[in-house]
This record gives sequence, C-alpha cells and structure tokens, in this order.
Amino acid sequence: MKYTLLGNTGVFVSRICLGGMTFGGRDLPPYNEVGGLDRKQTQCIVDAALDAGVNFIDTADVYAGGESESLLGEAIRSRRDEIVLATKFHAPMGAGPNRSGQSRLHMMRSLEDSLKRLRTDRIDLYQIHNFDPLTPFDEVLRALDDAVRQGKVRYIGCSNLAAWQVMKALGVSERRNLAPFASVQAYYSLAGRDLEHELLPMIEDQRLGLMVWSPLAAGFLSGKYDRNSREGESRRDKFEFPPVDREKAFDIIDVLKRIAGQHGVSAAQVALAWLLAKPVVTSVIIGAKRVDQLRDNLAALDLQLSPQDIEALDRVSDSGAHYPNWIQAGAFAVRTPAG
Repeated sequence: MKYTLLGNTGVFVSRICLGGMTFGGRDLPPYNEVGGLDRKQTQCIVDAALDAGVNFIDTADVYAGGESESLLGEAIRSRRDEIVLATKFHAPMGAGPNRSGQSRLHMMRSLEDSLKRLRTDRIDLYQIHNFDPLTPFDEVLRALDDAVRQGKVRYIGCSNLAAWQVMKALGVSERRNLAPFASVQAYYSLAGRDLEHELLPMIEDQRLGLMVWSPLAAGFLSGKYDRNSREGESRRDKFEFPPVDREKAFDIIDVLKRIAGQHGVSAAQVALAWLLAKPVVTSVIIGAKRVDQLRDNLAALDLQLSPQDIEALDRVSDSGAHYPNWIQAGAFAVRTPAG
C-alpha cells in the first residue's frame, strides 16, 4: 500500500480509499443496484481492504438509508484505531423540513446519529455532502468547529462544491478562526474531467486533499461495457449516474482496453492508474461488491503507465479548455523574462 498526506493535516491516508456505498440497501433503490451487500459480505470486503493496507474508509449517512454506516460500524469494531474514518451529511434522513441540509440543528443530530451507527466516539473526517444555499457558511462552519473542539470530529471536509464555494468557506474559516476544510471530495474520471477547469487549480493552490469518487464512472470504465453492450446489461440503464457522454466514453474505453492489453492488466486498473498518477489526487475511492474486484482495483497501485500511455488517455478524454482557462494559458510565458 502507498500512503500520502491528506492536505495539510499531517495525517497519512492510503492512496486507495474504500467506499461504503455498496454496503446495505438490498431492498432500497438505487442501492440495491449499486451494491446491496449484507453484513457478512461487508465484513469480507472491509477485512480484505484493511489486510491489504487500506487505512481510509469513506461513507455517508444517506447511503442505504443509514445501513451503510451501521454495517461498517460492525465491520470495523475491532479495528477502529487502524482507520481514518470519513462520513458525510446533508441529504434527507427522515421526514420533516429540518431533517436535511446543513443547519446547526440538522448537523448536530446527524453527527450523533452517525456516531451511533458507526459505533465510534469520533469521526476522523466529517464532510458536508453538497452545497446548502439556505444555510450561511458562518453557521455551517461554526457548528462543525464546535464538533471539532468537542473531540467528536478530527477534521472537516466538503464534497460536490464549486471552487468559489470552497474558497468562500475557507475565507470564513480564516476570518472567524474556525477549523477549515482539509479536503475536497469530487467526481473525477477519464469520462468526467470537469473539475480540472476550476476545482483542481484551487485545490492545488490551497493545498487541500482531493478524494476522488466514482473514478470508473460507476463502472462504465471498468472494461465490461463497449459499443456492443446490449441495453439492460448495465445498471446504468436503470441508474444513469454520474452522467457520461457515451460516444466519447466508448472512444476512451477503446484506448483503455488497448493499453490494458499491452500491460496485461484490466481496463479498470488503467483508469485508476491514470488518476493515481495525478499529483493533486490524494486518494481514489473504490466501491467493491466482491473481494476479487477489490483486489483488482488495488493492483492499480502497482501499475506504472508510460508517458505515452498517459498522453493517449489525456488526448482521447480531453474536453478542451474552458474560459477563462484558455485565455490565461499563456499568462506565465508573457510574465516570464526571456533568457
């Protein structure tokens, strides 16, 4: 296993993070399509990951309606101190207008509920799961800072925010002397490179950790699918998330399979290795339904792509520069003295 620092925290986390979205939800759409693992299956996946050196696990209160946290809490009970445990809150977790969002009222209740389900007295990385346009960052961050000061949370992070929203939150934290976001969790894959336009430069500039979710575009880049796949064979036919441009993705899959064949590995390993080669990426979150699938994904850590491999993948997946990126592209050259 390989480890790296989570932003500026001084905490080392594994480059592969085990995601908990496949745990539980057998009778709850869409989690029955995503995983639906029972207690025994969850235990097998968690044990295999920890035995391989994974020390980073991420889930969310909303996954499988709370069952993911409950199953994970049981699975890690005897090995809690080996783990940097992360979870998230924001989504509705019950009836009523105050059972969602990031108000102090909802956050404090969500935190206590997650602690109970996870069978732990602290959460190492507590993350907001989305942007709440109704609750000011001052309230969100003050409540999170209180949880840090109480010792119930070690670090805080955010997920699915725009770059300006993260920067605004960091400014509030600095001005109010509150615990700042240590990390960003965002969607990033060969089939979805949107974060490169604004989020990625901001993450690099602010030295935040970057946790990547859905690195295989929900299995679309695993190698199982191509232009010849029939309708109904993929769970994406029932649950199109995250969205992808299928024709462009098929071009990417063609290159993935070619490079995979040259290295004698799976297409999934190539897609993951491309992400792991990015210096800004802290950890890649993988969700597994089977131990063999987990082990195949973990093997991506040992795959060294050549510069030619990376260039081919960059080229086929490139979506072009967005404004103002393209007009600023030559700014460094203009500002650098010749000679």
